[in-house]
Amino acid sequence: MATRKPISLLKGADNKGATWPDEPGRFTEDLIDPMLQWSVKKGASDITIQTDRPVYHELDGILYPAIFRPLDAADMAVFLSKIYGNEAQARLASGTDLDLSYEVRPDRYTRIRFRVNITPILSKGRDAASITMRVLPNEPPRMKDLNIEEDIVHHWAPRQGIVIVTGPTGSGKTTLLAAGNRMLLERPHGCGKMLTYEAPIEYVYDAVKSPRSLVSQTEIPRHLPDFARGVRNSLRRKPEIIMVGEARDRETISASIEAAQTGHCVYTTTHTMGVASTVQRMISTFGTDERAERAYALMETIRMICTQALVPKVGGGRMGVREWMRFPDEIRERLLDMDYKEWSPNLQRWIPNYGQTMGKSAQIAFEKGLIDRRHYLLLAAATGAGG
Repeated sequence: MATRKPISLLKGADNKGATWPDEPGRFTEDLIDPMLQWSVKKGASDITIQTDRPVYHELDGILYPAIFRPLDAADMAVFLSKIYGNEAQARLASGTDLDLSYEVRPDRYTRIRFRVNITPILSKGRDAASITMRVLPNEPPRMKDLNIEEDIVHHWAPRQGIVIVTGPTGSGKTTLLAAGNRMLLERPHGCGKMLTYEAPIEYVYDAVKSPRSLVSQTEIPRHLPDFARGVRNSLRRKPEIIMVGEARDRETISASIEAAQTGHCVYTTTHTMGVASTVQRMISTFGTDERAERAYALMETIRMICTQALVPKVGGGRMGVREWMRFPDEIRERLLDMDYKEWSPNLQRWIPNYGQTMGKSAQIAFEKGLIDRRHYLLLAAATGAGG
C-alpha cells in the first residue's frame, strides 16, 4: 500500500507546505537550478540541503520541506558537484567547510544569487554534508534603508585612507559595506574604478546606475588565493577605491596600510567589537619587532572605524546599533605623539567627541522603544562604556 503524503505536504500553488511539483525520483544536475528557482519564487530566504533529509526552505521564518523524499548520498553528490565542483567531497573530507557564492540565470536578464556554506556533518553514523544557501538581494540596500547615522554617511568617503567596519559574524558588516559602495557609485560624478575582493561575493552592482564608475569584483579564493594577494593585485590596476572583505592577518593588514599610504581609499572589515579593541587587535597581528612601526603606519591611514551589532527589534525584525569614531588630522597627530600602548584608554575617552559609543546608540534605540532593556544593557556593556 502506497504511503500517503501528509496534508501539509500536498502540492498546491497557495500552500506554503506544498513541495516542488516536479520532484524527481533521482536528482541530476540539470534539475537543481529549477528546484532552486521554484523555492525562490515561493519566497524562500534560506534553503538547506542535507544528507538523509528532504530539502528544506525557510518561508517567513518557518522551515518547510521543499521536496518530499529524503536525499541519499548519491543525491548529495550531485548537489555538491553542481554547486561547488568535482573536488567538493575531497575538500570536505579534509576537514574544512566551504564558503562560496552560487547563481542561477533563468534568462539573460535575470540573476538569482545565493551565499553558500557547505559543512561536513555526521548523519546516521556516516560522513555526510549540509548545504546552506541564503538568497541574496538583487541589488545592495541604500544607506537610508539601513538607517545609518548622518555622521557616518558624511565621513564615509575620505579622499584616501582606511575605513574599517567591525562586528561579530552575522552583524551585517558586508551589507553596510555594500550600501556604502552603492552610495559612492550613485554620486553624480561616480567613484572611478572600484575593486572588491570578497569571500564570497554577496552583493553585485549590476542594477546600480553609475556611468562614471567601473566595478570589478574578485572572489577569494576562487579567483585569487587570499586577501593579501588581492590588495597587491589592486595596486597594479589603478583603482580609486579598494574593498577588502576581511583584514584579519598580518599580510592583509600590511597590504591595506600600504594601499592607503599610496593614495587609495580602502574599506575593510574585522571581527572585533568596538573602536579601541579594533585598533588593538590589528596591531597585535604584528610581531614585537615591527609592532610599533606598523601601529604608527596604521594610525596614519585610519579615517573611521564603525562597529555594528544586529539586535532584535521590539515587534519583530532586527536593527543595527553602531559605535563609530572619526579620525581627523588632529586626533591622529595626538595619537602619533604618544606611545601606541596608551591609545586604547584615550580612544575610549574621545569616542563621544568624534563619534558615538555603542552604549549611547543603544540608549537612543531603547528610549525610542526600538529595542528592549535586556539588549540595551548587553550593548551598553559590549565595548566597556556607555554614553
